[in-house]
Amino acid sequence: MTRDLPAELRAAAAGIHPDEAGTNLVIRHGIYLGRDDFACYLRTAASIGDGTPMAWIDWGAVITALDGGGLPASGGEQRIVRIAASLAAGHPVNLRDAIPGLDQRNVALVVAAVRHAAGQRPGD
Repeated sequence: MTRDLPAELRAAAAGIHPDEAGTNLVIRHGIYLGRDDFACYLRTAASIGDGTPMAWIDWGAVITALDGGGLPASGGEQRIVRIAASLAAGHPVNLRDAIPGLDQRNVALVVAAVRHAAGQRPGD
């Protein structure tokens, strides 16, 4: 069976808008999920209800790794994952520092994530 990591991450976050928003931001950003050095911060389990495969990001470990230099990333990549961690797990992020310098695509991803965290879906 082929693993569908985005589906597993979405399954674990389902129903909690900020968790969904942060998780989707990382998925849509498209950089981290393919990295082996990021994979060690993913946790997995099966749903106790129906056995659905689920995965989640250990946001605290990701932020610690970024702060300690254990997860190399460009400035933009760091800003995206910090915003995602703030949405999904409440990790503090300074938006004054995180927003400037994002390109148009990443600004659109962040705006969509903030709207999602607020309970607004595309088209709302």
